[in-house]
Amino acid sequence: MNAGWSWYVIAIVALNIVGCVWLLWWTSKRKPGDPKPTDTSHYWDGDITEYNKPLPKWWLNLFYLTIIFSIGYLVYYPGLGAFAGVSGWTSQKEHDADKARDDRKLEQTFAPYAGQSIDVIARDPKALALGRSIFNNTCATCHGSSAQGAIGYPNLSDDIWHWGGSPDRVLQTVLDGREGVMPEWGKVLTGMGGPNAVDYVVAYVRTLSAPASMENNFMAAQGKSLYNGVCVACHGVDGKGNQELGAPDLTDDYWLYGNSTESLRQTIANGRHGSMPAHRPILGETRARLVAAYVWSLSHQSRTTAKKK
Repeated sequence: MNAGWSWYVIAIVALNIVGCVWLLWWTSKRKPGDPKPTDTSHYWDGDITEYNKPLPKWWLNLFYLTIIFSIGYLVYYPGLGAFAGVSGWTSQKEHDADKARDDRKLEQTFAPYAGQSIDVIARDPKALALGRSIFNNTCATCHGSSAQGAIGYPNLSDDIWHWGGSPDRVLQTVLDGREGVMPEWGKVLTGMGGPNAVDYVVAYVRTLSAPASMENNFMAAQGKSLYNGVCVACHGVDGKGNQELGAPDLTDDYWLYGNSTESLRQTIANGRHGSMPAHRPILGETRARLVAAYVWSLSHQSRTTAKKK
């Protein structure tokens, strides 16, 4: 708040306080010539008379005490423009103190799982319940409450992992996040194979999960050479991808952005940029381990269930 607005707020507050004091004082005094409190000439039902008696002194004094309290409050706490108050209180400090207190309580709950591998944590039903709660509060916004994802957000309940599904790789993904970048290849492919080059590559990519469809497929045959000239660097000759780069396996039936021809064309021509935020600064390492253990358990049900029995 700049100085001008600060003085404006101070003036408004002061005017209201002075106005309240004046109003109490003015209305509580009797002026010469005022009628008696019983002389109002207001009658109802013949025998009910309205009086105009002043407020009792004790009641008026309570109002004055309230005004004095408000002045003290404004001196002690911030409320007069940019004046911070003699206490130095702020909602930010209050929030931070409450958060620190609650975090200490939570750390006592999470402490038994500190430093444990997530596949070990996944064998503990209590730990999985904690991880599921953290997931619902933090991750479900993107991946859904069932962890099955959506267009552009990976399904975490299957066994397909673009960045690797080992306990260490899953934990690294949660802690430090991922940046998946598919470059724009539209102009490059068009320069190599003409205006239909992107469609040729789309046709060839579709055959990677169904090799038999390559037979007598002119578009796929044209797309193969283009694929080998551009796409193999990340996805490999066989289309199996590269988990170190986050390049997906093109031979399975899972498509992060959809498997329609239009979606594949857009992916190849215009590229994609998927971002998984780092949750180390958001959750801390132990809570990140718990949620990673829960996510890992979704695709390893047989291994975690066997340990529970």
